[in-house]
Amino acid sequence: MTAPVAHRPVLVVDFGAQYAQLIARRVREAGVYSELVPHTITAQEIRDRDPLGIVLSGGPSSVYEEGAPQFDAEIFGLGIPVFGICYGFQVMARALGGEVGNTGDREYGATDATVVGGGGAILGGQPEQQNVWMSHGDAVQRAPEGFEVLARTAVTPVAAFGSAEKRMYGVQWHPEVKHSDHGQRILENFLHQVAGIAPDWNAGNVIAEQVQAIREQVGSARVISALSGGVDSAVSTALVHKAIGDQLTAVFVDHGLLRKGEREQVERDYVESTGVHLITVDAADTFLGHLAGVTDPEEKRKIIGREFIRAFEQVQRDLVAEAKAEGEPIKFLVQGTLYPDVVESGGGAGTANIKSHHNVGGLPDDLDFELIEPLRTLFKDEVRAIGRELGIPEAIVGRQPFPGPGLGIRIVGEVTRDRLETLREADAIARAELTAAGLDQEIWQCPVVLLADVRSVGVQGDGRTYGHPIVLRPVSSEDAMTADWTRVPYEVLARISNRITNQVPEVNRVVLDVTSKPPGTIEWE
Repeated sequence: MTAPVAHRPVLVVDFGAQYAQLIARRVREAGVYSELVPHTITAQEIRDRDPLGIVLSGGPSSVYEEGAPQFDAEIFGLGIPVFGICYGFQVMARALGGEVGNTGDREYGATDATVVGGGGAILGGQPEQQNVWMSHGDAVQRAPEGFEVLARTAVTPVAAFGSAEKRMYGVQWHPEVKHSDHGQRILENFLHQVAGIAPDWNAGNVIAEQVQAIREQVGSARVISALSGGVDSAVSTALVHKAIGDQLTAVFVDHGLLRKGEREQVERDYVESTGVHLITVDAADTFLGHLAGVTDPEEKRKIIGREFIRAFEQVQRDLVAEAKAEGEPIKFLVQGTLYPDVVESGGGAGTANIKSHHNVGGLPDDLDFELIEPLRTLFKDEVRAIGRELGIPEAIVGRQPFPGPGLGIRIVGEVTRDRLETLREADAIARAELTAAGLDQEIWQCPVVLLADVRSVGVQGDGRTYGHPIVLRPVSSEDAMTADWTRVPYEVLARISNRITNQVPEVNRVVLDVTSKPPGTIEWE
């Protein structure tokens, strides 16, 4: 996504850090537009981008080891304000003449830091003692000439430094994570005070920027949109519709993997609020036919992604056949891809491929469309804000995230009609009880998983049963990159369990997943 003319970006340089995308999100929370760039970016590329500031992320490497991520040191001479975090802090120290080494002392997790020298522009006015989140084995042993030491810990004498003259600062800890006291304030001090950036980037700017970009990309061509009914596709479709109006046709594929009532919600509520022209494709037989006998989760995702595209291609052929002599060809496909999708599919600098997303790693090589992905660099909370700005109903904007492959990846084992019906009913019960308990805003999402290849002995109606277990996976998260299991009140869990085991045939046991992310992903498959 290209920054609007009125909003030059802050560039977050990714050294392969776990939290690089979170840094970009924190910058945006401060009302400043940010973009992620790889550590291989050159000084000339930086000049071309004309950023208002640069933030250097952390990373897993040692700056002095062979093969460690490098950085063009000429960038430090461009006169652009720079803020270094962890590995980025060490890269800056080393490039500017300081010393970095391994003293044998390591700091991981919560650490006490002491502000010294008044704290400078980034730490000034804050408590002298702070609890910060560390993750390092190396340390800056000597600050560069002209830089003032601003913080230390028991084992790290240079835990922060800065130069008001050069407008360069850095900290050894991770201010972007919630575990660091005053972390967001430190970032905001750099952005607003050091770099002098006004906090005026918001959802309205994103909409204006994307509307302009979409119009330029599309021209007079026609576009179809992959509308699943989830937040991401609903917002991306509405955004494109705002840009090009009737040039857009939204295609809702009922692949038979939807939750209860979702088709009706899309066809009624969403269309009424947006005015989008909608075509519904009933493709359940096709999808289930291709999924028959498939148990591997990656294969499921790729099949579902492939068949989505095939369904759109068929719609394209049908529409073109109906209107041979009029209009423009359908050249573009809209997708609700978000940044976490890209990262988990190996799209970030230095990131691993955790799993393929149907709209990222699962697309076929012979794709007939050019993609429009207006949300590709955004996080879920930003997408919701944009959706509300566009007037999408809260029932859709505020709903829990739901994967594009639907219930197909919430069935561990082969996907069949009977198993889908079992899971659909259990999911509807869990969602209804969580809503009734007023927990929708506390829970990021609650995947309900059917262990289709597992059976356990139970007793129902004075008789022995041999049914499937259902897993509840309530999680709390800000952006899906990390998550913790939600402590749902016992009485709510009891009601969910009681209703599912009494009302859903084939289920005689309900269990609770209490795993955080990491190590577990939010979805089971």
